[in-house]
Amino acid sequence: MRKTQVAIFTTALLLGNAALAQETKEIEEVIVKGKYLSTNEANSVKTPTPIIDVPQSLSIITADQITEQGITSIGDIIDYTAGVNTSQGEGHRDSVVFRGVRSTADFYLDGNRDDVQYYRGLYNVEQVEILRGPNALLFGRGGTGGIINRVSKKAKIDQQFTGFKTTANTFGGFGLELDHNFSSSGSSAFRINATYESLENHRDFFGGDRIGFNPTAKFELSPDTTLDLSYEYADHERFIDRGIPTGTDGRPVEAFEDIVFGNPEINLTGLEAHLFRAALQHNFSENTKGNFSAFYGDYDKFYRNFYASGYNQEETPNVVELDGYNDETERQNLILSGNLVSEFETGNIGHTFIFGVEYIDTSSDQFRFNPVFSTDLNSKSDREDFSVARPIAFSGSTGVNAAGQATSFSFSDLNDDTRVNLDVTSLYVQDQIEVSEQLDILIGARFDSFDIEVFNAEANEARERKDDEVSPRLGIIYKPQENISLYASYSESFLPRSGEQFANINGDNNRLDPNTFENTEVGLKWDFNEDFSFTAALFENQQNSPQVSDTDASRFDIIQSEISGFELQLNGQVTDSWSLIASYTNLDGEQENGSTPREIPENMASIWNTFKVTNGFGLGLGVTYQDESFINNSNSAVLPSYTRVDASAYYELSETLRVQLNIENVTDELYFPNSHSTHQATVGAPINALFTLTGKF
Repeated sequence: MRKTQVAIFTTALLLGNAALAQETKEIEEVIVKGKYLSTNEANSVKTPTPIIDVPQSLSIITADQITEQGITSIGDIIDYTAGVNTSQGEGHRDSVVFRGVRSTADFYLDGNRDDVQYYRGLYNVEQVEILRGPNALLFGRGGTGGIINRVSKKAKIDQQFTGFKTTANTFGGFGLELDHNFSSSGSSAFRINATYESLENHRDFFGGDRIGFNPTAKFELSPDTTLDLSYEYADHERFIDRGIPTGTDGRPVEAFEDIVFGNPEINLTGLEAHLFRAALQHNFSENTKGNFSAFYGDYDKFYRNFYASGYNQEETPNVVELDGYNDETERQNLILSGNLVSEFETGNIGHTFIFGVEYIDTSSDQFRFNPVFSTDLNSKSDREDFSVARPIAFSGSTGVNAAGQATSFSFSDLNDDTRVNLDVTSLYVQDQIEVSEQLDILIGARFDSFDIEVFNAEANEARERKDDEVSPRLGIIYKPQENISLYASYSESFLPRSGEQFANINGDNNRLDPNTFENTEVGLKWDFNEDFSFTAALFENQQNSPQVSDTDASRFDIIQSEISGFELQLNGQVTDSWSLIASYTNLDGEQENGSTPREIPENMASIWNTFKVTNGFGLGLGVTYQDESFINNSNSAVLPSYTRVDASAYYELSETLRVQLNIENVTDELYFPNSHSTHQATVGAPINALFTLTGKF
């Protein structure tokens, strides 16, 4: 069975729609959420792969944990996860640093690429999976330091339920989620998840809202064939806040903690998306199974903003330079994938052989306009100096500069206008070899043909490039006993020079090979019992990758670096009344010039405890710590270390109704969790509370 489970894990990730139907006798198995990896448990994966059988470091966060910890974003999940930390993402997108590798595109929904830059909702999530290390065999290009996969809720046959969750925070934000499932017959079911959020936080001018609507359907076409269908509509809008500048000492200027260095009427981002998913699963025989999945996403994204681009505390302590841009993206992603998995034996050696194909067709149009000011105190027409004040004397299209002159601007300087067509064809094979009851060997490779055409409208120039890459993976799992596994793995990944968002193959990038990433990892996984486990991983990543330039936040430099470290995780039920999630990460990195890579804290640690005081009453206590790290690659600016304490309490009013209070930053510490570049450090939220009411009927 262990061999089969590992194969199911791999197949699920490769397709992004794990959907291997099991025999009737297996349907009765109890699934313990949070211990098993499955890109789509609802798509008939009745026996998800136990974490102990996965030769890779990973973390799983379930919907119950999301509610329990008062989590409202991907960033909140990252705060309590080993091996990862957040990046600012320019205030308009999820951005994560996987073991020192920053990414804004390695996000997946049911295993399908979800690479447009935005803040992802959690209202329709069954669990979130964070895999660390290069993942090209599973996910293709990208996945250079890791990936985040959201597993969506799916319709459930023979079940009728309605759930809801309402939230309100002390900043004034509130939200509502609905989850309704009904089964029209013994062979079909329908489910609707919907949400509305009104966004507020501690920063001036911040606001926005988020709408999500996700109906799904499941059909059992025959005992061996299942079809899942899903449509999601997303409509998001929010204020963009790029944080505060650093001073002479290279640290964020604490005196500016309440100042928003932007334009209250201009700093805004919005997204409208339509996502369609289909997964067809079929058992050809007892030993051969297959599935086919189709995904289509239509995204319309805009963001425009101003931010602090320059500050000299020593010479002009009361003056800040502002820069900005207006950017829009229209993207359509079509992803078709399918595979076959077959189990057979050669002599006394068992095999689970997987063969798969994937085709991606992406069309992406994007443009960017820089501002042009009517005045230019600093001789840069696309930037202007303003006096440091709360608020900055700059709103709408006009303002007063640092010299007291009236100034106005328009987004009229075309910086970039590109039309991208991308075709990716992939083939992958993998053999999971069961040498003995204690030893498994995993070997495989993926071939990607990456063909991109970029038309630069401003220069009236068309360029194209084709990259053919092979990404190998090798893993060994040794289990001296059923509840302990030792593993070693080697994997590679790549990122074409067109970057995560495909738009740039200008200049030398048209001739350069893709950036490459290599990962070596050894680890231990130990299930002390069914409810409590320990994992440890020691890793080394070598990378050649683009990083934000220290001197120009809109430009990227190619940086070679090596990052090593280790991770420790404890997860589960310590006693009948005490559960915990704890992690520690140590990172050490060096770039080719001897400096330390940006956004790599040497030490990160977190722990979340839940104490069940009575049958209906419980308390939670969490602490997260992040060591200081460099904001830029030149190591001239620093994010200070911080410790944040969080707490919660819940009371079950009845079997179907629960009220909960979560308090973030109990000690009201001023901290700066992340940054984008030298003068854009995020100001963490002060003490605040989230009230939640959940129920079912």
